[in-house]
Amino acid sequence: MLVRHGATAWSEEGRHTGRTDIPLLERGRQQAEALGGLLAGHEFSLVLTSPLERARETCALAGFSAAARMCDDLLEWDYGDYEGLTTDEIRTDSPRWSLWDDGAPGGEQPEDVGRRADRVVSRARAEWGDVLAFAHGHLLRVVAARWLGLAPRDGRLLRLDPATVSILGWERDTAVVCRWNDPAHDPLA
Repeated sequence: MLVRHGATAWSEEGRHTGRTDIPLLERGRQQAEALGGLLAGHEFSLVLTSPLERARETCALAGFSAAARMCDDLLEWDYGDYEGLTTDEIRTDSPRWSLWDDGAPGGEQPEDVGRRADRVVSRARAEWGDVLAFAHGHLLRVVAARWLGLAPRDGRLLRLDPATVSILGWERDTAVVCRWNDPAHDPLA
């Protein structure tokens, strides 16, 4: 089960927020608490969280901090020179730029993020029970792509909003997406 952290100032502005460690907005904290209600009562054999504050705070407010283990592989994409910029700002100088094709100068390429995602997938598949991971939008999209056996760049096909729950699983022996981008904090969103 994948949980994207709650809203932050930069997520609301569409800014690439990789390694900048910013907190949740009050709305993001409320979203995280609502996620806790959705996840309450479910047993997980492993709970992982990115070490960045926005993911850790979402994990804590959802009620899983005591069980959570920090996982550096769940850090968001390192946007390098593009950290804090919006796609429109980046495209002022690089009109055809795509994170999924070009990566981030001074940061990570799709294949770099794919290797980290592969380690997360391997760790989850090694567990006997359900795994819960609190992390970030682009990284979780790559985790889902790799779960399905797709290239890291195919994460572009999976929109992921803040404070959402997604479930990866199996149909017989085929890796599948069981639920995606569920806005648990507002069923009508």
